Amino acid sequence: METIFDCKILIVDDEPELCRMVTDILQREGFRHILSASNCREARQSLSKDRPDCVILDVTLPDGDGFMLLREMRADSSAPVLFLSARDEDQNRLLGLGLGADDYITKPFLPLELILRLKAVLNRTYFPLEQTGPQERIFYLGDTQIDLESGTITRNDGEQITLTAKEFAFIEKLYENTGKIVTIENLCHAAWGDNVYRYENSLMVHIRRLREKIEVDPSAPRYLLTVRGLGYKLVGVTKK
Repeated sequence: METIFDCKILIVDDEPELCRMVTDILQREGFRHILSASNCREARQSLSKDRPDCVILDVTLPDGDGFMLLREMRADSSAPVLFLSARDEDQNRLLGLGLGADDYITKPFLPLELILRLKAVLNRTYFPLEQTGPQERIFYLGDTQIDLESGTITRNDGEQITLTAKEFAFIEKLYENTGKIVTIENLCHAAWGDNVYRYENSLMVHIRRLREKIEVDPSAPRYLLTVRGLGYKLVGVTKK
């Protein structure tokens, strides 16, 4: 495949209306190869016959559940899986991610949220170099220098501040996606890894501390912006 839009995506959900809606959202975004299944039996057939590149999977299905299906999938497939479920309890999220899912989205959801998370997963899985690209490791936000090689921030008055490990993970991920929204889940993944989920409160604390290091006024940020309900993005990056 040449781009993420060439990826073959399988939607597994027993609600025909939702399948049609998700299909429409993906087609309008430019995805060309979309399959659907309404139960575990049909999903197994499609997984065997069509070999999809990504699966959008409901938890509750008429002849089983998505957790069971994911266990079966992981025996012979590493294709990314995004759960799309009305079950929003933390234990369900943790179970899904612990079984090897790449993301867990709860219903109801925003179409843009689904697209952003799906693209992030597909880029990370199939086009990692395209997503991050080769970049210099020193950049500026206004007069403040951020050096990712040494993990330091140098203010215009010469004061040098060391980034913590979590702050470094966040600023590196944001810099790699300069000008783009990085979802809360992807930032948490960058700092805490695959098996940790729903660290939004901790993330907010770290973002606040990071802003105190890179912003003139952390309460009115110019560079590290919040995109409400989705995540954060880094803007105003310059090279000197």
